[in-house]
Amino acid sequence: MDFLPEELSAYANEYTTPEDVVLQQLNRDTHTKVLRPRMLSGHLQGRLLSFISRMINPDRILEVGTYTGYSAICLAEGLAKGGRLHTIDHNPELEDFALSYFKRAGYEDRIVQHTGEALDVIPALEGPFDLIFLDADKTNYVRYFDMIFPKMREGAVLLADNVLWSGKVLDAYDDVDEETQGIMRFNKHMKDHPGIRHLLLPVRDGMMVVEKTADL
Repeated sequence: MDFLPEELSAYANEYTTPEDVVLQQLNRDTHTKVLRPRMLSGHLQGRLLSFISRMINPDRILEVGTYTGYSAICLAEGLAKGGRLHTIDHNPELEDFALSYFKRAGYEDRIVQHTGEALDVIPALEGPFDLIFLDADKTNYVRYFDMIFPKMREGAVLLADNVLWSGKVLDAYDDVDEETQGIMRFNKHMKDHPGIRHLLLPVRDGMMVVEKTADL
């Protein structure tokens, strides 16, 4: 979902550093070969992820929701020397697809893939993490956050995608589907959480930027 008029979105993309060849091909292949290509982060959001990662220069990144690997590659661009990115996805059918692009991008030794339910995988991962990207099933956003928060170092940043959810967050809670309710619960959880600073960016379908300020 993009809330800008199509012409302004095209203008923003034109005046943003272009995707490299690997990301361009991954973008095309996702749209032609994979179901639900709107789940792809895409050019503008991908450059935002890359910018944030480069500014933080993280040693350890956690991504919840690999899909075809576009966002993982963008995040990996900012990894510190010797750093690792752990990415989780429940769909084994996309594992080899994503891995093929990690290899093309030169990150196959720096991206660790985990296939399974994130609620099962996250507890087994060792922290601390410096940067987290949350882009999985929306009903569990609060549960994911609460599991990840203790594994974030102080000053770590978490990015949560789709927090405007095509504008449905403005509807009455009892009138919307479970995924929308999950996003609403997450946004309120961020608003009320005492251990963070946060900013809801109206980029694409909305991105919540969260900085951990204290252990609780």
